[in-house]
Amino acid sequence: MSKVLEIRWHGRGGQGAKTGSALLSEVLFEAGKYTQAFPEYGAERQGAPMKAYNRISDEKIRVRSGVLNPDIVVVIDPTLLDASNPTEGAKEDTVYVVNTPKKPEEIKQKLKLSEKSKVLTVDATKITLEEFGQNRPNAPILGALARLFEEIPIDMFLNHFKHKMAKLPEKVLEANLRAIKRGYEEVQIG
Repeated sequence: MSKVLEIRWHGRGGQGAKTGSALLSEVLFEAGKYTQAFPEYGAERQGAPMKAYNRISDEKIRVRSGVLNPDIVVVIDPTLLDASNPTEGAKEDTVYVVNTPKKPEEIKQKLKLSEKSKVLTVDATKITLEEFGQNRPNAPILGALARLFEEIPIDMFLNHFKHKMAKLPEKVLEANLRAIKRGYEEVQIG
C-alpha cells in the first residue's frame, strides 16, 4: 500500500462508529501499518448522526483533516442512507460497507453507484440483537471490514478485541467476539 487509504464512518452516537474506527486502527497498527482514527461530532447526544475517520498507510501519515474523498465508506445505521449523504465526495471505485439485510446490488442501485464501486452488506443489527440483545452494530461491521484487509487474519481482529475489551463481563465479551466472527462470515460482497 503506497497511498493512504481513507475511511469515513457514518453512524449515530452510541452505535459504536467511534469505537469501531479506533479498534480498526489499532488492529492495523499492530499489523505494522501507520494509522489514524478520530471522530467528528459536536454537542450531539446519543442517536444524533456523527462521523468517524481512519487513515491507513505503509508510510507516515501527514494529513490531519477529515476524510473528504473516502476509499471506503462505512454506514453503521441504514437510516443514514437517506438521512445523510454517504456518497458525498466518494470516488468512482469507493467501497461501501453497509449494515443492512439488503443485498449489495440493492444498495448499489439505491445509492446510484458506478459499476466500479464495491458494496458489502451485513445485517449487523440482527447479529447483535441475536448475540447480546442490543443494537450495537460496530462488532459485526468490524468483522465485515476485516474481509477488506485480506492480508490480516480475522484472528488478529478477534484477539485484539479480546485483549482491548478484557474488562467487559465474559458473557458480553464472548457475544462481541461471536458478532465479529459472524460479520466476517455473513457479509455479502457485490
